[in-house]
Amino acid sequence: MKKILLPLTLIAAPITAIHAQQQIEVEQIWNGTFRTNQLNALNTLHTKNQYSVLDYNRNTNSFTIDAFDFTTLEKVQTLFSSADFPEIKMISDYSINKTDDKILIATNYNPIYRHSFTSVYYLFDIASKSLIKISENAIQEPLLNKNGSKIAYAFENNLYVFDVATKKTTQITKDGKKNSIINGITDWVYEEEFAFVRAFDWNTDGTKLAFIKFDESEVPVFSMDIYGEELYPQQQVFKYPKAGENNAKVSLHLYDVVKASTQNVTLDTEKDYYIPRIKFTNNSNVLSVQTLNRHQNQLNLLFVDANSGKTTTILSEKDNAYVDVTDNLTFLQDNSFIWTSEKDGYNHIYHYNSDGSLNNKVTSGNWEVTDYYGYNPDNKTIYYQSVENGSTKRDVYSIQLNGKDKKQLSSLSGTNSATFSPDFKYFINNHSSSTQAPSYTLVETSSGKKVKEILNNSSLEEKLKKFDLPKKEFTTFKNEIGNDLNGYIIKPKDFNPKKKYPVLMYQYSGPGSQQVADKWFDSNDYWHFMLSKKGYVIVCVDGRGTGFKGAKFKKVTQKELGKYEVEDQIYVAKQLAKESFVDANRIGIWGWSFGGFMSSNCLFQGNEVFKTAIAVAPVTSWRFYDSVYTERFMTTPQENASGYDNNSPITHADKLKGNFLLIHGTADDNVHVQNSMLLINKLVSLNKNFDWLIYPDKNHGIYGGKTREQLYTKMTDYILEKL
Repeated sequence: MKKILLPLTLIAAPITAIHAQQQIEVEQIWNGTFRTNQLNALNTLHTKNQYSVLDYNRNTNSFTIDAFDFTTLEKVQTLFSSADFPEIKMISDYSINKTDDKILIATNYNPIYRHSFTSVYYLFDIASKSLIKISENAIQEPLLNKNGSKIAYAFENNLYVFDVATKKTTQITKDGKKNSIINGITDWVYEEEFAFVRAFDWNTDGTKLAFIKFDESEVPVFSMDIYGEELYPQQQVFKYPKAGENNAKVSLHLYDVVKASTQNVTLDTEKDYYIPRIKFTNNSNVLSVQTLNRHQNQLNLLFVDANSGKTTTILSEKDNAYVDVTDNLTFLQDNSFIWTSEKDGYNHIYHYNSDGSLNNKVTSGNWEVTDYYGYNPDNKTIYYQSVENGSTKRDVYSIQLNGKDKKQLSSLSGTNSATFSPDFKYFINNHSSSTQAPSYTLVETSSGKKVKEILNNSSLEEKLKKFDLPKKEFTTFKNEIGNDLNGYIIKPKDFNPKKKYPVLMYQYSGPGSQQVADKWFDSNDYWHFMLSKKGYVIVCVDGRGTGFKGAKFKKVTQKELGKYEVEDQIYVAKQLAKESFVDANRIGIWGWSFGGFMSSNCLFQGNEVFKTAIAVAPVTSWRFYDSVYTERFMTTPQENASGYDNNSPITHADKLKGNFLLIHGTADDNVHVQNSMLLINKLVSLNKNFDWLIYPDKNHGIYGGKTREQLYTKMTDYILEKL
């Protein structure tokens, strides 16, 4: 046979490209290899056209809080430097008061639950450069009043007021007791599900402090063993109201600083209710209070007279399913207010008069407002973020208070979010997409024109070229009744449509959630890219119940969590199985938390299509989960037993045929390991073959040290072996 010699240039190029390509390793996903540059602790000042950023200098091992001019992006001054104060070893957080002359600095950070923590706090006076330690104790949620003369904070379930001038502390509640009474700080379930910790607020002149008291005495106790390294394990014991069980009894109180007296406020509401928000209006004598009935399908906005304690219902919203609580309530100078609601089927902005009568609906359309940035009284303009260009994208807009002259201010396709200057003349746009790493640019608000780039991740984009990553292909899938479901597909870089590939589906699927979004990659994306390099097709689908497509799409799962969501994932899997490039015998699914609940159910109920599933920290029965979240979507087990039981993975455990890996942390205070233990017992009683992995002393995030690397290595090996 005649030997044919190819030109050297033709064979050298592809060989070089092959050698240049790098494979993603699990270790790299968690060691910072793909970490993005970002503006840390970015805060807008209130009285100056500036923003502040927390910086760390590795050479001097010091922290600085620096102020930058919004117009020039030049550093104006260093507001604080830990190099000048040796007692400050590290800054974990900071906040600047509304007059921009004092900074609360948090050190010695110690987490409690998802949002809560204790820290040792200092107050720094910018003008005098003096530093005051607020308390020798690690405290919670210190809050300056408007003129900076007093600081309210919580310590061991009681509230205190620190006088800045005299450095004297007054204890204003004395009945606080662990697992019994909490003053001014939310209990576990409020923190987790209403997403706030500080349950107190100053009025505008700093003379009154409103706070919520939680009486947990009748809430059932949950305990977890903490194994540690000692001879005997310890127990963590806390109050956790599960679905249908007793909640904490909440009450509202007003402390008068001048009189040093506390007034109890009687709320005209049902016996069993929630107070998810309190906020003083622009009138120092008027407190706004939001209350929810236990079913969470009626939200009331009340005004409380801070002198008499008299309450007036200003606004009431009802829904057949539930009403969402937001932080968008904004009071204008005349105490009229801006409010967001999905009462017309989509989340939009409304302007109400101070008496609760509707002034006008500001935004409208078959799309959702996804964030509210603020109101500029000078030109009567509202600034917000929405999905008007598609539910997988985010853009920044302005609109007049009267609903006219709407403008799109962001120009890049993908996900845009904004931080506005105090005068609203500029904003910092944080943009990313599935093809563009996060970047920060200064934008002129009036024109929407880019003024200057602040920060980019071009070095990361350059680094990723060596990995030759596949792309996310955004698409839609039809479910069985014809709904369009957002989805994406990640195919191997060398994809050959004539070959057959195994498919791994990923989802979360919880109410109002979204996994399919045109934004930059998270850790799971890099893991999926790694699997695609190993020959797997990755598919993610947001089924019914997920968010940003209107209330009807989101709330269809009411009283049936896990029914329609599971039906959608199984149906899409069956459609994928018909594709010429899919190996119909090798389709798997995985998820975490609600996603673990889903992947378990999908494998059990869809055993004819799914071969393998991984469930991390799953709910296995909504009977075991907390009252606020569960009852919002399911009402109570006493009212809806079939909804709870018919959609539980435990109920369908007898249908397991494929490969199942169950993973949980024993110190999960959110989705208790009890969920997995009961499912394990059920599978064992049915003599089912499955795999499980327990992480001692790890919480819902299952992290710390090499934990995530070990976890994802285990999942990788399982996929390679079982799918």
